[in-house]
Amino acid sequence: MVLLTLMAIITIGIVRLRNLFAVVILGGIYSFLMASVMIVLDAVDVAMTEASVGAGISTVLMLGTLYLTKTEESDPGHSPLLPLFVAVVMAGVLVYATIDLPPFGLADNPVHVHVAPRYLDYSIEETNVPNVVTSVLASYRGYDTLGETAVIFTAGIAVLLLLKGRRKLKPGPKRKRIKR
Repeated sequence: MVLLTLMAIITIGIVRLRNLFAVVILGGIYSFLMASVMIVLDAVDVAMTEASVGAGISTVLMLGTLYLTKTEESDPGHSPLLPLFVAVVMAGVLVYATIDLPPFGLADNPVHVHVAPRYLDYSIEETNVPNVVTSVLASYRGYDTLGETAVIFTAGIAVLLLLKGRRKLKPGPKRKRIKR
């Protein structure tokens, strides 16, 4: 509850602030708190990805972008009622969608009854990988892991390009124009 309360407070701060530097820092803190929530939920691989991409690379990327642009957001030219309405409707839809989910952590949930035993029983013979976690990440969920790796790689390249900065072109010889 403490982590969720802090995340709600930071969300309100992000919405209310006009200083983009403060928004980027609060966004990094929010990502770090989300990684902490993932650790509490025993999803350490997701937590590591959230910490590295969300709190790490994204924050550096946004700070680099702010270095190249203005740091103050202009006042909105429209009423915030339409975005607020869309957000409330979307929140209602998401809450309604969670009503049918099985209770969290029960041993008889479908994921624990059907998927996990299959991974534990057949992973070595189907993948020839002696470690079950590695077989799940590299074989069963190979495309998902490839996608995550592509996202992290792309974010890293973007950060490198931002940190490279703007290089001034060396003046070369001037070309003469031919009049026709």
